[in-house]
Amino acid sequence: MDDLCGLTVATAASQIRQRRISPVSLMEALLERSALLENKLKIWVTLNGDHALEAALKSKKDLDNGIVNGPLHGIPVGVKDLYFTKNMKTTACSPIYEHFMPSYNATTVHKLEQAGAIIMGKTITTEFACGDPPPTVNPWNHLHTPGGSSTGSAVGVAARIFPASLGSQTAGSVLRPASFNGVVGLKPTFGRISRFGVFGVSWSLDTMGTFTRTVKDAALMLNVLAGHDSKDHSSSEVAVPDYAKSVMRGKIVPRIGILRQFFYDRSDEEVKKHTDEMIYKFKSNGAHIKEVVLPGDIQQLLSAHRILMTAGAAATHQVKFSERPDDFSPNVRGVIEAGMLVPAVTYLQADRVRRMYREYVEMELADLDAILTTTTGTPPPKDLMTTGDPRFQAPWTTCGLPSISVPSGLSETGLPLGLQLVSKAFDEVTLLSTARWLEEVIRFDATPVLD
Repeated sequence: MDDLCGLTVATAASQIRQRRISPVSLMEALLERSALLENKLKIWVTLNGDHALEAALKSKKDLDNGIVNGPLHGIPVGVKDLYFTKNMKTTACSPIYEHFMPSYNATTVHKLEQAGAIIMGKTITTEFACGDPPPTVNPWNHLHTPGGSSTGSAVGVAARIFPASLGSQTAGSVLRPASFNGVVGLKPTFGRISRFGVFGVSWSLDTMGTFTRTVKDAALMLNVLAGHDSKDHSSSEVAVPDYAKSVMRGKIVPRIGILRQFFYDRSDEEVKKHTDEMIYKFKSNGAHIKEVVLPGDIQQLLSAHRILMTAGAAATHQVKFSERPDDFSPNVRGVIEAGMLVPAVTYLQADRVRRMYREYVEMELADLDAILTTTTGTPPPKDLMTTGDPRFQAPWTTCGLPSISVPSGLSETGLPLGLQLVSKAFDEVTLLSTARWLEEVIRFDATPVLD
């Protein structure tokens, strides 16, 4: 069972196509592992095991008939419980939608199924992706937060319950839990992946993302998910390259800018020491390293983010909040009420700050492949009443630029640490290629002990 559960997306897909493993055997192994670990980890809102097994059996029959349904044929995927899934509950972990059964799929879910993937079920999120911490725990140490809001999606990949999953990020809800759980988290450019059929937080910030265990798998998932969607008004029409093929070409000498400003001021000594050691290692392996300083105060950008997010949340939830205010958790209610107090002039000023900082970052990236920072300022905190500090990831979400977190080692207490990269808008090819180069130098292969 463990051998099958540890397969990456790329390896499992290849072995399924070569008939070396069966989609049924893979699904059975993952469901068995889920049954053993669910009471400890609390990953699922809805585990649709019977449907998943039926879909795996159909995948096997299709292969027997010479039919390959796509690059993810037979690959099990977990989906954050914000994404609409036809005939499967989509609750956003809120009592308001505890019985909601969508009649259609989110565009992302549709694309996954068209590519041959099998939706195992819906993973736990904080309420509406901005609420109080959920019951999910960190597989590396159950006393430490797993992060949020894409909590179950990150933990499920780390715990080998599925090889890939969908998350979403409005501040730091993909990259932070990716770092805290020792997996790869990808947040592409705003508009690169459709948001149609996904419960929103703030329309100007929400970005769909993925969790995998390798950068190559992140590229494979982006190949399937990226592209214009006429149902999403913010969806980009920028052409979609073959990310997986580009990543496999490799990158010999990446040009990396090191941004210590703001990030080191808020990181503990262990994280700073670890990051400096990684930078030295990258330089020793041939990377061109350049120190980067952004104009102005990044805190101003974070203040703009808070204004944009709260005002967006107030607009998103306006109707339901007026009807059922007491059914929102205290944290979500606070976000909405703060957003209701944002004047239009303040909102527009915040949007101006956002655009200004995007220009700053892209100017620094003109002669670089990526800018590198710590993903988080500490290892996962020993506190289940927090999901961690989103300020380390929020700048790139606010600017709408693509970013990725790659696991880079373990703390002295055996908890995951990560490094964060950001690249130019719609240049995920360079972002992923650089991240894969880092991944090969780091060679992180630790896994949580879950006996």
